[in-house]
Amino acid sequence: MVLIMSNIAVIGGGAAGLIAAYAAAVNGHSVTLFEKNEKCGKKIYITGKGRCNVTHVCTPEEFLQNVVNNSRFMTSCINAFSPDDTMRFFEAGGLRLKTERGARVFPVSDKASDVTKCLENYCKSVDVVFKFNEQVNKISNLNSTMFNIITSKQSYFFDKVIICTGGISYPATGSTGDGYKFAQELGHNVVSLKQGLCGINLKGSFYKVLQGLSLKNVNLTVFYDNKKLKELFGEMLFTHFGVSGPIVLSASSLINRLELQKVKLVIDFKPALSEEQLDKRLLRDFEQYKNKSISNCIKELLPVALIPVVLSRCGIDSDKRVNSITKNERQFLLTNIKNFDMLISSLRGFEEAIITSGGVDVKEVNPKTMESKLIKGLYFCGEVLDIDAFTGGYNLQIAFSTGFAAGNNIKD
Repeated sequence: MVLIMSNIAVIGGGAAGLIAAYAAAVNGHSVTLFEKNEKCGKKIYITGKGRCNVTHVCTPEEFLQNVVNNSRFMTSCINAFSPDDTMRFFEAGGLRLKTERGARVFPVSDKASDVTKCLENYCKSVDVVFKFNEQVNKISNLNSTMFNIITSKQSYFFDKVIICTGGISYPATGSTGDGYKFAQELGHNVVSLKQGLCGINLKGSFYKVLQGLSLKNVNLTVFYDNKKLKELFGEMLFTHFGVSGPIVLSASSLINRLELQKVKLVIDFKPALSEEQLDKRLLRDFEQYKNKSISNCIKELLPVALIPVVLSRCGIDSDKRVNSITKNERQFLLTNIKNFDMLISSLRGFEEAIITSGGVDVKEVNPKTMESKLIKGLYFCGEVLDIDAFTGGYNLQIAFSTGFAAGNNIKD
């Protein structure tokens, strides 16, 4: 029996596109990858502050708990190509990896470019054809076995097309929403696009004096309509616009489809202490520093920059002597240390968002193969799909797992 292999176009040379191209080519298909930029992986180069958080050490079940939207859709492909598989894949390709605090995986070299090189080398080893500086302008489905692709340079015909064009975050990397346009033109629904993993603009002005203050080991609780959505533990940062940092980025992805005026963020600056323990600590410090000002008394408890802001919230003068602080004032202080609430005005823009939330409706895509349910031979993978996760390597893992599923499941 003679197998006739497909002629496949992969649109986009990011994480999903490169692994999809390799997976298809290693199975014997003829693969051409179109990349509008002069090189592949432009967004990979800036992930993890240029170090590239490749994936996260976790089981498929733990991974799914960190997917914010459409985790169920990811079940098949994360089990078929898990974080462990991703690490084995890169190390087999010569990329040495290391696991850092929080189970995040990086290249030993700390160079995101090495991740792209590894993926490109895999593709070159199976004769993937690269078309750089070639913008795909239109994709037409001619019939059940043929697609016409018109680029900035010429017209092509392919049996199958894999769309891996990313989102619209960091548009300078080439993520300008092309895939959404192609999907809609081919009859697919695109779920409304939102900023994901981005900073949060706060109401008020208190944060301005806190600009640059980095907090570690704090709890951030997200409330919607006075109901607790999620509690996040880790690092955050006050900025000129509000807040950012790992747990804030994750919070932004939880709330980007909600009415922001109903959202409240609450910081617990001392999560290791219960309210009772904190009260005992305050009483002990008050006794020890009873003749000092309250602002000096709590220097060991809170960062110096935060003290006047918290005391202002409590209605306590910074120069007030500890021995004249009332029981009610002490309770206000305790409450604000454990429940420092902040209201949101908006999210930062797509130019700062790490990922795009929303995209091609997964109800119209086969979760095992990434093939369109509407058009045979059309596949979607990576950020162009309506799937996103928390920070920590999970979103790149989505790209790798969906890309592998698309490339590996092409049948003639």
